[in-house]
Amino acid sequence: MPLSLHHIVIDAHDLPGLARFWAGVLRWRILSEREREVVIGPDENAPVGICFMPVSDRKAVKNRLHLDLMSDARDREAEIERVLALGARRADVGQSGDESWVVLADPEGNEFCVVRPKRTLIA
Repeated sequence: MPLSLHHIVIDAHDLPGLARFWAGVLRWRILSEREREVVIGPDENAPVGICFMPVSDRKAVKNRLHLDLMSDARDREAEIERVLALGARRADVGQSGDESWVVLADPEGNEFCVVRPKRTLIA
């Protein structure tokens, strides 16, 4: 059987807090909450979820891996505002301002993008 993606793992200081933030952003739910691991997903049978694990050091540099989130073009600005109201902030990672995406950071500083809708993975 070939490998498949199971979880995206995010290191966090405040596991439940960051899990609640991301569950709100994605409109997912907390599936499992333990002292050293919190898992969120759309449901317990979903093929991929996000797992939050504890870390002691603070984030110091730009992520080497980040999430790209997509919304319907008509709702994009409203979704960005909704995510900002959940605790995200705008982030500057050197963009020029002409990009087709908006860079945000979660409450612990992990960058992610809200991208324009696209029809394929390579467009």
